[in-house]
This record gives sequence, structure tokens and C-alpha cells, in this order.
Amino acid sequence: MVDRVLIDTLNLQAMDFALRWKERIRKSPHLKHYNDMTDQALIDANAPLYPLLARTLDRGLDRSTAGEFFVRLGKERVHTGFPVSEVIYGLNLVQQVIVSYLMNDFVLDSTVRMYQAMGVVNRVSEFFLLGCFYVTKGFLEETYTNMNLHDKISEELLKKYFKDDFFFKKD
Repeated sequence: MVDRVLIDTLNLQAMDFALRWKERIRKSPHLKHYNDMTDQALIDANAPLYPLLARTLDRGLDRSTAGEFFVRLGKERVHTGFPVSEVIYGLNLVQQVIVSYLMNDFVLDSTVRMYQAMGVVNRVSEFFLLGCFYVTKGFLEETYTNMNLHDKISEELLKKYFKDDFFFKKD
């Protein structure tokens, strides 16, 4: 069972977490496309992730809901010109924000929370690892579709280089 305080904090302070993430983005020279965004655009793009994480921690991992969110994110990033490596690194920074909060702020109140936080870190890691899988899936699906429809690259050639068998399938 995850402490209600953590669930409520993720929901109510999503903008604060997004602000912390934005600060990490701004410090990274590897995130050119994210750094081209305005501060507010970064915060707005990141804030919806925290309620989804809260829901996952509260009710358990719903692969369908999380998958849909992350696939959509991957597809959106293709359309805005992001490389997949930046998107994955951006997700890694979100995970760092959450783990930092858990280990530095959440555990301050009690020893029980310290032990609980260690278990939550594993669930957070699982959430973001699954997120990376689905972001990549969405990113590659959209790339495949764009190359087929807009660049008129044959299905045969695309299948030669896009070897994944999970395209366009629901979990």
C-alpha cells in the first residue's frame, strides 16, 4: 500500500514536479529540442505524467492506460521533430525527479516512510521502464507510417529495417 500523502502530492503538485523537471532539462546540453521549448511549454508538456504515476501507484499498473499515454507521447514527439534518444532521456529525468523527492522529502517524516519509499522506487522504475518501451513503440510506429505514406517508401523496405512485430497492436 502506497501512502496517500504520496498519491495526493503527485496529483496536487504536478506543476511543481514539472518545474523541477524543467530545471533538469535546462541543465542538460544533450536535450536540444526540449531546450528549444519555452519554460511554460515544458511544464505543460510534463505535468500530466504525475497524475498518471499517482494513479499507477494507487491502483496498480494498468498497461493499457500507461501504454496509450506513452505511445501518444512518442507519436507527438515525432511530429515535433524530437529524436527518440531525447525523449527517453527526458523520461529518465522525470524518474530522477520522483526518486529525488522520495528520498529527500517524502521520507523525512518517519522511518516507516523510508521503508515504503524504497519499495515505491521499484514501482516507479517499472513504470518508467514500461514508459520507455511504449514511447519507443509510438515513436517507431509514427516514423514507419510517415515514411510509408509521406515518403512513399515501400512496405517491403520498411519491414526490412523496422523489425519490431509489435507495431499497431494493442496490448
